[in-house]
Amino acid sequence: MQAQVFQIQGKFPLENGKQLIDPVVAYHTFGQINAERDNIIWACHALTANSNVFEWWPGLFGDNELFNPGEHFIVCANILGSHYGTTGPLSDNPITGEKYYHDFPQITIRDMVGMHKLLAKELGIEKIKLILGGSMGGQQAMEWAIMEPSRFENAAFIATSAAHTPWGVAFNESQRMAIEVDPTWKLRTDQAGIEGMKTARSIALLSYRNYQTYGHSQKPTDGEMIYPDRAPSYQRYQGKKLARRFNAFSYWHLSKAMDSHNIGRKRNGIENALSKIRANVIVLSLERDLLFPLADQLRIWKAIPGSTHHVIPSIYGHDGFLLETKKISAILYKYLQTVKV
Repeated sequence: MQAQVFQIQGKFPLENGKQLIDPVVAYHTFGQINAERDNIIWACHALTANSNVFEWWPGLFGDNELFNPGEHFIVCANILGSHYGTTGPLSDNPITGEKYYHDFPQITIRDMVGMHKLLAKELGIEKIKLILGGSMGGQQAMEWAIMEPSRFENAAFIATSAAHTPWGVAFNESQRMAIEVDPTWKLRTDQAGIEGMKTARSIALLSYRNYQTYGHSQKPTDGEMIYPDRAPSYQRYQGKKLARRFNAFSYWHLSKAMDSHNIGRKRNGIENALSKIRANVIVLSLERDLLFPLADQLRIWKAIPGSTHHVIPSIYGHDGFLLETKKISAILYKYLQTVKV
């Protein structure tokens, strides 16, 4: 299913004071808005995903899943700076007529949400029954719920944070360093920095999983061998896999955008910002999540009036938000019944 494209006319201001000219947003919709206009689900995607939520979040979204096109009108927009259709570093700069590459301006989570808001207006959407997202998607969902508290009836923040922590920023900076030392990074080509990005992805995997995950899934095939085989090959495989579908420019900029996330910025602090949310909120944590540990979600839960919190048992760490969809689906189904979605 091909993404649809919405073009924003004129100047789109960024939080850092810069602007984009005539940017586009790629997005997918599934299902139809009902007569009451109360069946709209908005999914926000994470770092390297795309707007086809049925493709990367099966078990939660699909024809026979909790969020299905028979009952719901589902929207997912590709984020600003991404590789999958929305304006990003490989897009043409209308001022120069050439691709942005290194000249693409730095962006923030708030800039991404600014585009979501314009798309919602274009689609004639005023009220959203549920907004949800995991990881960087959860950051977007939270930011939007604060920006426009009256728009959302319910929200699910999964394996995310109210502000990206020094620990998370350090992981991201290490990944960007890997890209920057790639000798090709300075070239103005689509493939610049791609070898560095493979290493960056390997670094990222260490934060997405954990000690127990690797011990379970990457044991050596032969306990007598001198040098273990499975963990090294897995790291290299994951780097190559991402390189086949993504680019280093987007990876660099999106990791930087994640670092920008702080819902308390210019809002008198995190707790004050979270207190502005009016949606019914459920906060979901993944057991053994190294990147967004339990403390991150507990802070969100404690600061949002009337919110609910669950810990999802998992050996997969942070990646559990993508892999434990049956558990997430069951929890969300039960929760949404209690708030009468």
